[in-house]
Amino acid sequence: MGSVVMHNVVSVDGFIADADDEVGPLFEWYGNGDVEIGAGCTVSKTSAAYVQPMWADLGVLVIGRHLFDLTNGWEGSPPAGEHVVVVSHRPRPEGWHPEASYFFVDDVARAVAKAGELAGDRTVGVAAGDVGGQALALGLVDEVAMDVVPVVFGSGKRYFGPVDSQHLLEDPHVVVQGDRVLHLRYKVRR
Repeated sequence: MGSVVMHNVVSVDGFIADADDEVGPLFEWYGNGDVEIGAGCTVSKTSAAYVQPMWADLGVLVIGRHLFDLTNGWEGSPPAGEHVVVVSHRPRPEGWHPEASYFFVDDVARAVAKAGELAGDRTVGVAAGDVGGQALALGLVDEVAMDVVPVVFGSGKRYFGPVDSQHLLEDPHVVVQGDRVLHLRYKVRR
């Protein structure tokens, strides 16, 4: 299995959405450049050089049921990767895009294991938030990737979810300043 990377766009005060699940200006950088990177996104040349290889290496996304419901599973076509594993105690919605390579698993550890099987030697991306925080707490995350946007939310949905213990990260091994975004990657200290 390739590495497991927890990832999301985040405000400088650590939120991936406000209390009403609105992302406000967090995703504006996905449209502020002139380089097309897919999924309808145009970013700066610098951000494209960071995002394109990351998306190309992504084999599977692991997300929670809440994100699945908010996005309607991107109508069966994830923004990156070939497969999606949804952590949920509820099954796949009846009749929902039967051709889509989506798997519904009721446990975070089993979801990451399933994603690893599907990804082969490619990267498993775990959405930040509750599921990502649980995966980190279980020791299943190899790296943390953050696209930090210069906005302060004050409250909302936390990047690490309700993590209740300390986790050390190494110094960032990737620091890329884009246009209205700072791309950071940290290895998780073992």
